[in-house]
This record gives sequence, structure tokens and C-alpha cells, in this order.
Amino acid sequence: MNATIEANFDGLVGPTHNYGGLSAGNLASTRNKDRISSPRGAVLEGLAKMRSLARAGLWQGVLPPQERPYLPVMRAIGYSGRDSEVLARVIWEQPRYLKLLSSASSMWAANAAMVSPSADTVDGRVHFTPANLHTTPHRAIEGPQTQRALQRIFADPERFAVHPPLPSHALFADEGAANHVRLCREHGQAGVEILVWGRDGHEGEAGRFPARQSLQSCEAIARRHGLDKRRTVLIRQARAAIDAGAFHNDVVCVGNLNTLFFHEQAFEDKAAALDEISRAARDRFQPDFVEVPADAVSLDDAVTSYLFNSQLLSIPGEERMVLLAPIETQENDRTRAFCEQLVAGNGPIGQVRYAEVRESMRNGGGPACLRLRVVLNEAERDAVNPGIWMNDALYDRLCLWANEHYRDQLAPADLADPNLLGESQAALDELTGILSLGSDFYEFQRSGS
Repeated sequence: MNATIEANFDGLVGPTHNYGGLSAGNLASTRNKDRISSPRGAVLEGLAKMRSLARAGLWQGVLPPQERPYLPVMRAIGYSGRDSEVLARVIWEQPRYLKLLSSASSMWAANAAMVSPSADTVDGRVHFTPANLHTTPHRAIEGPQTQRALQRIFADPERFAVHPPLPSHALFADEGAANHVRLCREHGQAGVEILVWGRDGHEGEAGRFPARQSLQSCEAIARRHGLDKRRTVLIRQARAAIDAGAFHNDVVCVGNLNTLFFHEQAFEDKAAALDEISRAARDRFQPDFVEVPADAVSLDDAVTSYLFNSQLLSIPGEERMVLLAPIETQENDRTRAFCEQLVAGNGPIGQVRYAEVRESMRNGGGPACLRLRVVLNEAERDAVNPGIWMNDALYDRLCLWANEHYRDQLAPADLADPNLLGESQAALDELTGILSLGSDFYEFQRSGS
């Protein structure tokens, strides 16, 4: 039987990477609002992580950044004229719009889509639903371009089904794979799909921060992807976790194969959630629950260190799983101590490695935020656009590209620099050739601007 592996597709950081502080409930984003960012440093950090996983023998792909600043929305809300005239009017009249439409937030590919592998779906295809990201205005514009990217990368309709985003309404608010975990015995076998929601869309919002994923969106995706109800579990995220700054489930939970690594306060009803997962896995595999007690790691420590916003990986040659955590987890005394205790035992996680992704972390995104997990067998892998697979040659080419096109520093006032638009478009235009996405991938390429 063909090998089946969980591939990682990381979002490539865009040229307008900045600290806009646009994400309510994301404490790091709010704390670092209007700091000077380094787009070049951010993209190089992300590329280094991608190369390290590719060299470790994992299938590692690249997702392109989105077009920013995004003039089509500016034009849709009544601004007209040449690009420079549109930008000048927005800067003068509504500078807040410029910040919203310049965010490089698509770098966090865990929010790009929900993905169900072919082993779980009724038609035997890999299904993608791009997230509508309804809750935050700067991200709610991402869905259509995410759909286009997925269609270019996973173009074979016999193996892949790329759906449009769910309706952009609070009832169907969807934040993508950041609220999705899949457990299984082997990646190529049918597994248990866990969809985590924060609120019932028919109820009012309550709490310190918004709950971004609705129950109704999870139900709709399960239907759309043709998932087996007996192996699909819908779990409510704990309101305490959301109010502590766990705006997505992947801030308090991560899984791989049969292992679920989670904080004691991740789920509203932990006992019921674990029981339901166990029943869904019955006769297929035994879930291995690795729970982190609150008295060892508080919710505050989990959120500030992003212990759970790590990648839990099965690396060739390693007997036990590897937790790829941000360097901030090592710098936090309590989470570092817990990690040392974790790997000293005989559980499924045998090693913790630390990744330097500080530019992303300052905006509230750790290693897990940067990647979209897509389980593929070899035939499906061969059907993927080959231009996006990371290897040493692509890494070197993208580093040269980034050093040529990206600014080393970007201050909030620099978003109003009319030169930034041209720089960004030149970078993305060249990138489509590097990744074999076509010369009509971005809207500015199709419009000839």
C-alpha cells in the first residue's frame, strides 16, 4: 500500500507583515500593536522552519501570501482612480482601512481551511473548505483567494475537492484547521475527526473575547466533506480558555496519530469530550490522551508560551513523536520544566525541539499557526502542483527572492508609502513563477495594474 503522510503546507509571510493589533482576543497581537516589524526576518524564519522539516523527511509545501495592500476591496467600497490615487484617498480619509487591507495574516495557514483526508470522506477525495474568517474584518477577505490558491495547488478533481467558503455570516463563522484535530492509528486509515466550536450561532455572544468558531460551521463542514457521523466528534471549547486568550483551539490542544496533547481546561466538558472521542475510535485504535494539568501549566502560561501551538510530528527515524515548539516555550520556566518532564517519561512524545519564529509569535502565531496539515497518499502527493514542495533548491531561491524584495523593517507609518504597493506586487509577480502558480494568480496580474 502507498505510504500516507501528514504533509505540512506553511504560509509564506507576505511583504506587508506588520503589527496591526487587529485581532481581538489575541493577546500577543494586542500587546505588540504598532511595533516595528521585519518582513524579511519573518519570511526567513518561516522558510528556515520549512526547510528543517523537509530535511527531516517530511512532506513540506508552501502556500503563497495574499495580495496586500488589497486595492480591490478599496475600490469595492467606493474609491476609484489609479492605484496611487486610491491609496492616497484611503490614507487621507480612512487610514484604518489601509491597516485592515495591508495585514499579512494569511501567513497563518492553520486558518486557511478545514481539510479532510480521503480515508475519511465518502467519495474518497481530499476535501478542503477555505475558512470564511467571518469574525475579523482583516481576515474575512481571505477566503476567495485561499480557494484560488488551493485550486491551483490541488487541481486534480478526481483526487481533490476544493469547496468555496461557507456563507459569510456569524451563524457559520469558521476559522479553519486551527479548530480541527484528526486522530487515527495510521494516517492512511479512517480516523476520528474532531471539530471544536466556541459558540452556538443561535445564541448571543458572552465572555471577555469573541468565540470565533460556530457549532453550525462544524456541522456544515462535516456534511460537505461527507464524514462518517460515527467517527466525527463536535466538542465545545472552554469559555475559560477563550477568555484567557485561546482564540483558537490550537492554542490549548494539538494532536497527531492517536495522541491528543491538551490543556486540562481546553474543553468545556472534558470528561464528556474524551469519552466521545474514545467511543468514536472504538475498534479502530486506542486514543492516547496526554493532559497537561492546570497546576503545572496555567492557561496564562499556555497562552503566553504557546506550548500547545506547536507541531506534533512523526519524524522518520524517531521512535517517539517530536513536539516542535516556539522558543518562547523554552524561555518560560514552567512550560520548559513541563517539557523536560514530558520527554523524560515513556509517553508518546519523546523530544521537544524549539523553533525561532519570533516575528510570527509577536502577532500571536506559533509554529502550528503557520501550517496547514494535509494528509496525502503517494498518488495524491504526485497530483499536487510540484512547484510548491520545499527542498534545498526552492529554499535557496526563495531566500534570494525575499532578500531582494522584502524590507528589513516596516513601521506603521510605512503602510502609507505608495512605493510599498509596487514592491509587494513585484515580489508576488515573481513568486508566481517560482511556485508555478501561473501569471494570472493574483488579481493585479489579471487586471494588468
